[in-house]
Amino acid sequence: MTSYCFFVSGRVQGVYYRANIAKHAKKAGFNGYVKNLEDSRVEAGVTCSDVDLAHFKAILKKGSPLSKVTSIDQESISEVFTQGFKVLK
Repeated sequence: MTSYCFFVSGRVQGVYYRANIAKHAKKAGFNGYVKNLEDSRVEAGVTCSDVDLAHFKAILKKGSPLSKVTSIDQESISEVFTQGFKVLK
């Protein structure tokens, strides 16, 4: 299992993006978080296997019906998430 942090750009705030990400991530059994950033991007973190990484990225790309993702930047991190998937403030 590896942990990742993602920075999602586009129309991702005020369009139920975080709620949709959390809903689909929980349904798929991911552990991590999603939160708004002050610069209008969204940050998400997840701990998953390499096999599940593409599925999580697809959830981020799909977003919500009103969102429009223009880019997703990814980096590996050392923090491990084990307590379900949460929307952070």
